[in-house]
Amino acid sequence: MGKRKNYSGLSHFAKQAFSEGISLCFSELYRHLSAWTTGDGADKNKKTPREPKSLANASIGTGGATLDVQKQLSDVFALVPHYKSASEVPTHLQKYFSQRHRYFSLYDQGCLLDEEGWYSVTPERIASQIAERCRCDVILDAFCGVGGNAIAFAKTCHRVIAMDNSPTRLALARHNAIIYGVADRIEFVLADYIAFARSYLARWEATAAIRPIGPGANAKRRPIDIVFLSPPWGGPEYISRQLHDTSDISDSDVGAVDGTSNGIGNGYGNGTESHPEFSLAYIQPIHGADLFQLTRRITNNVVYFLPRNTNLEEISALIAPSMSTSSSSNMPVSAPVEDSAEMVEVEEEWMGSKLKALTCYFGGLVAGQERLF
Repeated sequence: MGKRKNYSGLSHFAKQAFSEGISLCFSELYRHLSAWTTGDGADKNKKTPREPKSLANASIGTGGATLDVQKQLSDVFALVPHYKSASEVPTHLQKYFSQRHRYFSLYDQGCLLDEEGWYSVTPERIASQIAERCRCDVILDAFCGVGGNAIAFAKTCHRVIAMDNSPTRLALARHNAIIYGVADRIEFVLADYIAFARSYLARWEATAAIRPIGPGANAKRRPIDIVFLSPPWGGPEYISRQLHDTSDISDSDVGAVDGTSNGIGNGYGNGTESHPEFSLAYIQPIHGADLFQLTRRITNNVVYFLPRNTNLEEISALIAPSMSTSSSSNMPVSAPVEDSAEMVEVEEEWMGSKLKALTCYFGGLVAGQERLF
């Protein structure tokens, strides 16, 4: 894959945000998105993303400066501990620690997780499965957490925007991406996704009103191809209080998922137990249906990562033609998809004999609906 221009500035900007305690200015991200859309910063010859680089003698660019990877790795260890043995791990996290190599196969090389990350990161094999379905130019991981999905996306997509509202989790995500050799393909953005989405839509709709997109090859180009949603589900405390008694889960049963405070690792059992249906109303920070419809205005192509016992009727009801984006426009608008028979594809995510979650694909990501991409 060719060298990408104008692609490292946001990592530097996010680093400043970590140290200064400020929010990321959206205009910096818009500048990059605009460059990618017009081709000023786009790859001239798109190819499958290259294999991750070795960490030996590696460096990564940040806003024009080249920093030693090993120094960056050592700096971030001040944020959270890297547990090496079960004796170092707090009691309430030990069952997750026993699954550390499921979460990150390179854990022993220094992967870091905060407390929420331990029970919310997507197991690596599941993240890789989803990433294979999401091959594209630009994908936005709206709730990236400690980076499990973003790292997988960086291996199959040309550009990844990893967004989170926690400076610590974003720093850990970047650290973990460095270990996997893919940090140079990811823009780490410190921002609240809801605020970003609303600002993004207002900006691009205003731009489209001033400069309408005419016919031609560029008319179908858009800044963001796919948005991956793995929002907080309520955390393990919520699940253990509302859905089941965690006493029935052993260390070998533990599995986890990505996003912040999903908590699926705290007891969805073997997939055959009966639990109350999970409603999209439990999604945080806003109702899950509202989150989807907001995202749907950015792109038709949405991936929604949800608990395994989510109400399927609620998932099906998410497809509302009046809230889709136009399949022939590169700007987000509230216009219906032409095909009213659009379908949603629900994929079960299993780890061995354990059903862990549902991945719901919309738009052109659904088999047979590639025309909607």
